[in-house]
Amino acid sequence: MRAWLSLSVREFAAVPDATIAAHLAAAQARRHAAIEPAQMNAWEATAALLRRALVGAPEAWRILFEYDLLRLERRIDAVLLTDRAILVIEVKHRGTTHEAAALAQAEDYALDLFDFHAASRAHPILPVLVATAAAPRRFEPSLPLGFGVAPTVLRCNADDLGAMIRDALAALPPPTVPLDPDAWEGAAYRPVPTVLEAATMLYRRNSVAEIAEARADAPNLTRTTAAIGRAIAEARREHRHLIVFVTGIPGAGKTLCGLNVVFGALREHGAAFLTGNVPLVAVLREALARNAASEGGRALSLQRDRARTALQNVHRFLEHHVLRPAEIPPERIIVFDEAQRAWDAAQATRDTQRRVSRLTASEPAHALEIMGRHLDGAVIVALIGNGQEINTGEAGLAEWGRVVASDTRWHAIAAPRVLTAETPAQRLADGPAAWLTLDPDLDLTVPMRSIRSADGAPWVDAVLDGDRDRAAAIARDAEALPYLLTRDLGTARHGLRALARGTRRAGLVASAGAKRLRAEGLGVQTDNVADWFLRRWPDVRGSDALETIATEYDCQGLELDLVGLAWGGDLLRSGPGWSMRRFSGDRWLTVQNAAERDFIRNTYRVLLTRARYETILYIPRGDAADVTRDPGEFEAIAAFLLACGARPLEPMPAAPPLPAAQAALL
Repeated sequence: MRAWLSLSVREFAAVPDATIAAHLAAAQARRHAAIEPAQMNAWEATAALLRRALVGAPEAWRILFEYDLLRLERRIDAVLLTDRAILVIEVKHRGTTHEAAALAQAEDYALDLFDFHAASRAHPILPVLVATAAAPRRFEPSLPLGFGVAPTVLRCNADDLGAMIRDALAALPPPTVPLDPDAWEGAAYRPVPTVLEAATMLYRRNSVAEIAEARADAPNLTRTTAAIGRAIAEARREHRHLIVFVTGIPGAGKTLCGLNVVFGALREHGAAFLTGNVPLVAVLREALARNAASEGGRALSLQRDRARTALQNVHRFLEHHVLRPAEIPPERIIVFDEAQRAWDAAQATRDTQRRVSRLTASEPAHALEIMGRHLDGAVIVALIGNGQEINTGEAGLAEWGRVVASDTRWHAIAAPRVLTAETPAQRLADGPAAWLTLDPDLDLTVPMRSIRSADGAPWVDAVLDGDRDRAAAIARDAEALPYLLTRDLGTARHGLRALARGTRRAGLVASAGAKRLRAEGLGVQTDNVADWFLRRWPDVRGSDALETIATEYDCQGLELDLVGLAWGGDLLRSGPGWSMRRFSGDRWLTVQNAAERDFIRNTYRVLLTRARYETILYIPRGDAADVTRDPGEFEAIAAFLLACGARPLEPMPAAPPLPAAQAALL
């Protein structure tokens, strides 16, 4: 049971307020948390106001005190389960106004239940904010209430709560199936945190048991998490050198699996998360450091040093140990993020203007040599993202297969997918191999990033394949395809703000090759990706200021709740397929090289799969006077996406006053 105390209205009537507070204090003590007198007083006061509000209420209704929400790492003051609706009640004692931050908090709680509690989607969910000393308010629902989360937070004071509950329930249609409190309590609550939320929770708790789950109504990550654990345990037991390849579609949870290895039960054995994704490292490190410093009262600089040990730049890790051939790395387990993007020998050994290479072979070859210095065994967990190659010099799975086959100390385990990829560079081997064991549990095929729909990733695949009929069929079968389309940038921004309920985060993204978007007012790329992902409006550096854009290089491996994708002139419709272009000087050049064409296609795959909820596709109208922005080219893109099933963005009500709410939550 996730509630600290659960009582029917009949049971509640027989329990004194002080006893309820004592029960809640005991629950807090079991969690090794300090109990303050102010908290005891608040619990008694909450019980008292609910008691007054529920006089004459049906005895079968149920009250859940202090309901845990894992993803938000907060607790709902009270959840009231009636026959018609779920009421999420947040109480601000002595509050004289219904502040924006508190309204966003109550709405967040309701949205979390809708998204992740299996028995909540079939019933109306009403967020309620009680500011006990506020002026009286008359109940006036702004829109008809129905299933899902109410469009506005209901507001009242301590004396009006009972009347507000009665009026709100009377405004609801009779339930087809009445809510069963016992069934609701017994239903699964399986939150899917963002990468940042997962990292901070794991970093602090050393456990993934509760978060390695998918949406409450979809298959989960437990199977793959268990398969990784089995493989690592066997390698440690037999002192073997093993590479565990974890494959998966974009947004399927590969990073969650990797973070579990580094921050979960194996943490004490020495594990590090290595990635060449510089923005991902920067954002994760800063998120972990800020969270740990604020909770523990420790210096931010110290926490940044600790985060730097767990999250490392793979290129720096390899170069450090190549320059120190006698040094055995302290890590016995490394997670190699986006391992298909590891550099081949040509790229790894090439000097650039920014660096002098110290490597003498491909990055996979160096990784095996370095971890092979542990004579009694070591493990590399290689996370493989399919269809996300966006840079030249990426070795692909074929290079990993070559170096494993050439070093008899190493064995590999992977899903059958690694043998069947269409592109030879992304096949680990061309057939069964003595050094390879197959385990289908190591392939993640269910998209996790998209909270309410599993149809987004296959729809994106069909769109980028140019298969209109397949995309349209997926859209028809989807309950609500999370892709909306507009031709107006102002409308896109308004839509993002309207959809970003509670404290959800929105942001604008675009291809790095979409050079002519600057003519649309979108020429400014974020210069600090950590601030872009972690700051909140009214800090103009945050993504939800909707002023700067992030490119595929900034956001790969990360996500936002809502995404506005500005389509550029680098990917156009050309007959039945796509035409890829590169901007040079004052004109577009058609890209003929197959690898570069794939990079551009994969760029849009990355950008189209960044959102946990809706993605708004902004297709510019172009300008007939500008040969670099031909209106006809953009018309063809918009027409194709609409034919594929993207939904026109409908007019939306004015967004709530989120700025103050978000400022208060900084």
